[in-house]
Amino acid sequence: MNTLVVRPTRVRTAGVRQQILLTAQQRLMILMLLFAAAFMLVSMRLLYFALFDTSSGQRATGAFIPARADIVDRNGVPLARTIDGYSIRVVPSKLLNDRNYLAGELHRIFPDMSRAELLAKLTGPRPTYIRRRALPDQVAAVNAIGDVGFDFPREKERLYPQLTLAAHVLGFTDADGHGVTGVEGAFDARLIDKATRGEPLALSIDARVQGVLESELGAAVANLEAIGGAGVILDVHTGEVAAMTSLPTYNPNKLTGSDPTTRRNAVTYNLYELGSTFKPLSIGAAIDNGTVTSMARRYDASAPLPIAGFRIRDSHPGRWYNVPETLIESSNIATARIADDLGREPLEKLFRDLHFDQRPDIELKERAFPLWPKNWGRVTTMTTSYGHGIAVTPLHLASAYAALVNGGLYRPATLLKLGDKAPPQGRRVFKAATSARMRQLLRLIVSDGTGKQADAPGFRVGGKTGSAEKPGAGGYRRHSLVSTFAAAFPMDNPRYVVIVMIDEPKGNAYSSGQRTAGWTAAPVVRRVVTRAGPMLGVFPDQSRDVDVSELTPLLRRNEEAP
Repeated sequence: MNTLVVRPTRVRTAGVRQQILLTAQQRLMILMLLFAAAFMLVSMRLLYFALFDTSSGQRATGAFIPARADIVDRNGVPLARTIDGYSIRVVPSKLLNDRNYLAGELHRIFPDMSRAELLAKLTGPRPTYIRRRALPDQVAAVNAIGDVGFDFPREKERLYPQLTLAAHVLGFTDADGHGVTGVEGAFDARLIDKATRGEPLALSIDARVQGVLESELGAAVANLEAIGGAGVILDVHTGEVAAMTSLPTYNPNKLTGSDPTTRRNAVTYNLYELGSTFKPLSIGAAIDNGTVTSMARRYDASAPLPIAGFRIRDSHPGRWYNVPETLIESSNIATARIADDLGREPLEKLFRDLHFDQRPDIELKERAFPLWPKNWGRVTTMTTSYGHGIAVTPLHLASAYAALVNGGLYRPATLLKLGDKAPPQGRRVFKAATSARMRQLLRLIVSDGTGKQADAPGFRVGGKTGSAEKPGAGGYRRHSLVSTFAAAFPMDNPRYVVIVMIDEPKGNAYSSGQRTAGWTAAPVVRRVVTRAGPMLGVFPDQSRDVDVSELTPLLRRNEEAP
């Protein structure tokens, strides 16, 4: 009987235990679900604040800025890097101190911001940024205020360690970490691509040469009281840009408060009538097409040339000039006569082949469309031959001169280091024999003509001056010049083209009262070549030069007609 009493008790005890265990499991499951819901809620809230600046409804930068690859020069010198930085943000609902007091403290730290502006941020309904890309001492000063309403989110910051060096080449990024201008804008996809961003983007720029061009051109612009300038150094055989500068410049690390007009790249985006620098191109076309078959042929420049109701004039009294003298004396009249003999179609074709009718060939987005003549009549043919009535960028001119001296092949300019890659094949625009002749003529302009002040001893510089009046309301402005020198060196085996342009130089004591290119731009070329030549692997050699022996006897100074 005893055994019959025990068994039901054991069954009931096991059932109670099972019920208790089931209840515990249910409660644990509910608790886990509550924890999961709370975790999701907190996570979503954090994600919301990380992704959005609720004061503007736009995406905040923070940790979600895409990582960007470094940008380096051709020798690996860093030009742009991404580093971890701080921002300063306020959450008004968490502030403990008086808002007016806090506005005063912040104004002391950020004197460029008004108390009213800061107070509006402190009293607003939503979190907002006080300063992005804040300096370490600014972060420390705000933190020292000791109010929990301020926080300091970490953000990716684009740093340009060389400050203003090559600013127009590099460009800058926006608040979301995407490229806007320059290389940053042109190669934005490459710089943020996960597959390649671990590898620096190597540019063709040489930071040392860039520094030389910027310092020499900057000094000239300042001394000549000019409104600006532009310069470019181009490899004639590859199209690689070794240096490119535009003045005035800016610091891409400090865009706030800077003048937006300083961000225009004058080399690729500003258009100029580049005057007499076009004359070698036009005479090259005449030689190429058989219009000029003898360097000794002479052209009448003894009086202004009447055409279509106006007169083509020279800046000084002239005479009969042969071809070398036409360039050495920089005669508009003689060049116009040669172009008239050549005719419209060959000259227009050359200018189109040199891409004077389209944006300059380079990777940048900031590229201007030239001012191309609407009517290519006889007058246009004559005036464009000496650089009037057509406006292009300095980069157009650099690429054209590269083709003129490198054997006759046009190649697009590039800001990327080619390294072991073969340069573009190029397209022939001048005959090789014509290019060889033009090298002689360009060297003569420097040794015996208007470009004497560009002569860097031992570097065999050749080139052409160009001093063009700027167009304005009612015609050309006589006292506003664009002074340009287009050069190449060494002329016995050209390696680089150098373009220096100075916008509205003043005739002062620095230039002996002169505003023309021979006195303003040419000396800059001499100093740049002397300093940068060895950096580019070109060393002075007084024992060699271009053979111009067959041309020098033509440089007469007589007044005889043919």
